[in-house]
Order: sequence, then structure tokens, then C-alpha cells
Amino acid sequence: MKVPRMDGRVAVITGVGRSGQVGESVAGAFASLGARCVLVDRTPAEVSARAAELQTRGATATAHACDLTDAAALNAVVREVSATAPDGVHALVCLAGGFAPGSPVADTPPEAWQRMFAINLTTAYLTTRAFIPLLRKSRGAIVYFASAAALPGGKVSGMAAYSAAKTGVVTLMRAVAAEERSHGVRANALAPTAIRTAANLASMDADTVYVERETVADWVTMLCSDASGPVNGQVVMLG
Repeated sequence: MKVPRMDGRVAVITGVGRSGQVGESVAGAFASLGARCVLVDRTPAEVSARAAELQTRGATATAHACDLTDAAALNAVVREVSATAPDGVHALVCLAGGFAPGSPVADTPPEAWQRMFAINLTTAYLTTRAFIPLLRKSRGAIVYFASAAALPGGKVSGMAAYSAAKTGVVTLMRAVAAEERSHGVRANALAPTAIRTAANLASMDADTVYVERETVADWVTMLCSDASGPVNGQVVMLG
């Protein structure tokens, strides 16, 4: 499906920090369609570097360093964005998150469980809550990142904390899709298997079958565009 141009539209993408990761490709895809990219990540140097790369390509991009588990810090970012986005935010991509090798539930430390929920689910919830007013203004779209592990039949043994957090992301998406429909805001989620990122290539087996970063970016931009029409409340498995 051909994704239409997004000139003049604002796309907020979280988790755009390290080079070679999914956020870099997603931001590049939005930039290539003419969107103004608002990049948010917890590491100032990395998010600034990704924004600078887009700017050298002629794109409009801003960098915002923020701990997405901090509601007050997120509200400050929203104020910065709203000052230069009179028509609101047209796309919100909740990419911030992470995976860590797990252990059986009986051996999982509480702090490891809490961390998986904080970086995967709490970040998505707080980011959504903060940006919903700007999304309503433009009747925008949200894309969340779940995981194949959160779907029926997905592998969960030894990774219950991660899988449970990503299942929570799916539930969050479904709730937002239902609650915000009357405001014209759509919400969907992608549930990929392993993505070909620099981190995964360094840590996974040589025979791993990957989803390409560019494929993920294509799906994100499509779900945030007019091309996806009324699609709302859906989980798309990739891989």
C-alpha cells in the first residue's frame, strides 16, 4: 500500500536514541514522507544525533531528552511541542521499551519484573496520556509496539515479565482505541518477532529469522496515514 505524503504533519516518535535500532528507521521513514519529526529519548546525546542526521537530509526534526517514566518531564516535552504545533500531533509512535533475558517466574527478582513494566508499559501509558490532547486536536493516530510473545501461542517461558508487560501494551492500545474513537483518534499495535537491529544481531543466534527494520517502518507510517482508513484497535503480527 502506497503511503501518502505527510507534509506539514507532526510525528512524535519515542525511543529514537541508539543508532542501528528501529526508532532510527521509523523516524527516517516519516522524514522521507515530509513529516516533521519530534524525537524523544532518555539519552540527550543520542537523540540529538538522530535528529541531526535527519536535518542533514533536509528534514525538520527536533530532539527532546526525557525519562518517559516521569510524568512531569513528559508534560514539559508536550508544552515544547505544542508551542510549535498549532494543529496538534498527527502521529504518536510509542517505541520506547526494551528486552532483557528473563528467568522462570520463581526466580525472577521483583526489581526485574518492575523494570520490564516500567520501560515497556508505563512509558507507553504516560506518553499516551500526555499527548492525547494534541492527538485529539488533529484526529491523529497512535502505534504501539507489542511483541509476538504477547499473542496467543507466543513463547513466554523464561520471559514472563517482558511478555506480561507487552500484553499490557496490547490492552492499553485496545482501551485507547475504544475510548478515543469519538475524538477521531485511532490506535493500533505491531507485534513483531525479532527485528534486525544492531543490538539483536549482536546478541541473538546466527540462525534467527528477522523482521527488517524497513518493514516495521513501512507498517508504522501506513497505520499513521490516511491510507489505513478506519483501521483501529488492531494488532498486526510481523514475522
